[in-house]
Amino acid sequence: MQTPEAFPPPEEEEIFFEPEPEPQPYPGPAGSFWALGGRLTWVAALVLTVSAFTDWYAESGLAGPTISVIAWHTGTLGKLVFFIGLVLLGLTVLSELGFELPPSIPDSLVVIALGSLATIFVLIRLISIPDSIPPPAGRGIGIWISLLASLAVIVGGLLRASEEL
Repeated sequence: MQTPEAFPPPEEEEIFFEPEPEPQPYPGPAGSFWALGGRLTWVAALVLTVSAFTDWYAESGLAGPTISVIAWHTGTLGKLVFFIGLVLLGLTVLSELGFELPPSIPDSLVVIALGSLATIFVLIRLISIPDSIPPPAGRGIGIWISLLASLAVIVGGLLRASEEL
C-alpha cells in the first residue's frame, strides 16, 4: 500500500484594497447650463436684449423735460442689437433643452461671433450719433450698458470655449 500524499497547504486569499481617489486640487467645470460661461452668456444676452429699450441718447434741457432716445429708435443698428440679444437667448435656451448645433460649429464660437457683432454695432452708435438726434443730446446710460453687455457676451463665449476643452 502506498502512503497517502499530503494535501497542499491552503492558499491564502488575497485581499484587495481599492485605493482611495486622490483629491482634485480644484474642481473641474460643471459642464451644465449653470456653469460660469453659460450663466454669464444668458445673463449678458438678457441685458443686451433689454438694453435696446433703454436710453442711448439723452438731452436734459433747462427749459423743458428730459428727452431720451431709446436704441430701438436710433435706426437699424439699435434693432439689430435687440435681435442679436434674442438670438443669443434662444441659443442658450435651446442648448438647455438639449438641442445642439452641428459639431463643426461650436456654440462658443457662435456666441463669440454674435457678441463681437453686437459690440461693433454699439461702438458705431457710440461714436456716430444719428442725424435725427438733436445736437445737444449726449450719450445716455443705456448705450454704456449695451456696450458692457456685448463685451460680457464675448467673455461668456470665451469661458464656454474653455469649458468645452
